[in-house]
Amino acid sequence: MALLTDLLNLDLTDSTEKIIAEYIWIGGSGMDLRSKARTLPGPVTDPSKLPKWNYDGSSTGQAPGEDSEVILYPQAIFKDPFRKGNNILVMCDCYTPAGEPIPTNKRFNAAKIFSNPDVAAEEPWYGIEQEYTLLQKDINWPLGWPVGGFPGPQGPYYCGIGADKSFGRDIVDSHYKACLFAGVNISGINGEVMPGQWEFQVGPTVGIAAGDQVWVARYILERITEIAGVVVTFDPKPIPGDWNGAGAHTNYSTESMRKDGGFKVIVEAVEKLKLKHKEHIAAYGEGNERRLTGKHETADINTFSWGVANRGASVRVGRETEQNGKGYFEDRRPASNMDPYVVTSMIAETTIMWKP
Repeated sequence: MALLTDLLNLDLTDSTEKIIAEYIWIGGSGMDLRSKARTLPGPVTDPSKLPKWNYDGSSTGQAPGEDSEVILYPQAIFKDPFRKGNNILVMCDCYTPAGEPIPTNKRFNAAKIFSNPDVAAEEPWYGIEQEYTLLQKDINWPLGWPVGGFPGPQGPYYCGIGADKSFGRDIVDSHYKACLFAGVNISGINGEVMPGQWEFQVGPTVGIAAGDQVWVARYILERITEIAGVVVTFDPKPIPGDWNGAGAHTNYSTESMRKDGGFKVIVEAVEKLKLKHKEHIAAYGEGNERRLTGKHETADINTFSWGVANRGASVRVGRETEQNGKGYFEDRRPASNMDPYVVTSMIAETTIMWKP
């Protein structure tokens, strides 16, 4: 009898034109990813050529039982690293049968902001540093930590190597390659300051694609941890005490910032962010107050600060950007569980569209 792995690895391209499309959407908590698959008659590369679909929103906390149908609108296509061949992953957003975006559909508003002519003209680039923590299944304790105990203090783990310092590298490398295969513009990975914590970076990406790609990268990561029997958490402070939290630092630039004289534009943008600090913090992830304490490379949640090469500031401008007089800046406030659609579009709206 064929092994399960043989069947899982079956190449369909020799025997049928048909493909499998895995439709992905964000559930009712705003962080839970859901997906289901359907057969399509042949390969598809354009999301607008894909059929809409529906699901039971009463089972995801997104609709009442008596009117439970939620409609999936396909928005972005990626190659499927699990089924391979011509099979695809499809990032969707969610609407009522009448065509209204449901409350948890944050992509809809982001797409409106990114299609604003002023924003489109500035071609906003994003690079998102997604931190996460791997946990031992059933006990919710970081991978590599002794059960009921703690490892040695932080120091040797950041970008560390060795069986006593690096935990979960097979998952991280599988995820890296799977993202590249899928067409996610993943630009790097590294071990983080707390043992069992890792980071991947997505970018540079333009506009709405930043959100699509981070969500699909998260989906691929959760599927890989499922195979490995490990749990991934995006909690901004999974372990209280003298351990680093997890963020999603968002690097950002516009056409004007990347041109000569762009440093002045960067300073103006950062000053606007300062004026809207409270609104941004409110939208930058749940539980962020446990992370933004002013310790462990963070700025205090209640005060806005910025500086060149300062990792204890709300916003960091790189030394190279200062020297070149142009470039990008890094918003260090977003938590690891932030919604990239919300954060990327809000930064564009505040720095480009808002005229204080």
